[in-house]
Amino acid sequence: MSSQEIPEEKHLPSEQGDAHHGGVAVADDPFADPGLPVHKPRIQDIDERAAKRSERTVAMLFILSMLATIGFIASYVIFPVDKIVYIFPIGKVSALNFSLGMTLGVALFCIGAGAVHWARTLMSDVEVAAERHEIAAPPEVKAQVLQDFADGANESGIGRRPLIRNTLLGAMAMVPLAGVMLLRDLGPLPEDKLRKTLWAKGKLLINDNTNEPLRPEDVLVGSLTFARPEGLEEEQHDFQVQIAKAALMIVRIQPDDIKDKKELEWSHDGIVAYSKICTHVGCPISLYEQQTHHVLCPCHQSTFDLSDGARVIFGPAGHALPQLRIGVNDEGFLEALGDFEEPVGPAFWERG
Repeated sequence: MSSQEIPEEKHLPSEQGDAHHGGVAVADDPFADPGLPVHKPRIQDIDERAAKRSERTVAMLFILSMLATIGFIASYVIFPVDKIVYIFPIGKVSALNFSLGMTLGVALFCIGAGAVHWARTLMSDVEVAAERHEIAAPPEVKAQVLQDFADGANESGIGRRPLIRNTLLGAMAMVPLAGVMLLRDLGPLPEDKLRKTLWAKGKLLINDNTNEPLRPEDVLVGSLTFARPEGLEEEQHDFQVQIAKAALMIVRIQPDDIKDKKELEWSHDGIVAYSKICTHVGCPISLYEQQTHHVLCPCHQSTFDLSDGARVIFGPAGHALPQLRIGVNDEGFLEALGDFEEPVGPAFWERG
């Protein structure tokens, strides 16, 4: 083999080190912790005027959040649900949805932006290295954490900068009002609608089957008749809402069989009128037992005695059925002498 074919020997680093330095240079730790960088103070740390500017900026963001929350509430009241507007470049959108989304978004964004700007410019930015420890901290560590929290609160300047503190508290207090306003979608306020029905003095009792006013002779002993107030027709848009409160059942009992004095006074010649709506969960009562004068709710078998003030004698219903005071007008028709004196329906007593 010729000298040209002999590959040139490559010197290992150790050999090169031996040749040039007499030994191998090995780093102590190639992954050594470089440590924290040198802390550089911010302009707000050395210039109080810059700190005041940052403080005013944070306060302005919190105030904008409060104004946006007020705008959210105002939008909820001002814009109708069906109002459509054109907004470039989105196109046609619901004015209510757009205004609610924009104002709530601005309110939350301004709180976040204000908090971030506060932390970056006014709170302490000194880096602190903490050693890792077990999850279950010993008492001294817990005490140290609480102390660090207190120190952090002091370093944040929240006590020294009342403008930021007050505007932050105002913004945080007002944002939940947006959620409270959303409760409006649960429906309109009931006001006193649950306490009143369409029955009033002079309203005729209309037979549900014949759609004709009832006369006393139309109601036979032992019969069960259902009635509604005069003027309420099935074609009306709120028929179901009104009949759910005003539905009436009428029975005729021998006056001597009526045990409750008030019931007798509110009846006419043994004809008594009671709400058809069960006081348990609002089912319509439709079963009547002639001999005992008991009516039965078919849903959960609540039983009421119509000869004794419609008191509950069996079942889960907690209250007697409301009675409607009735009489006869000059034309011989049965009429109401007022509305129910107590609310109709289930569980209203505990609510109202």
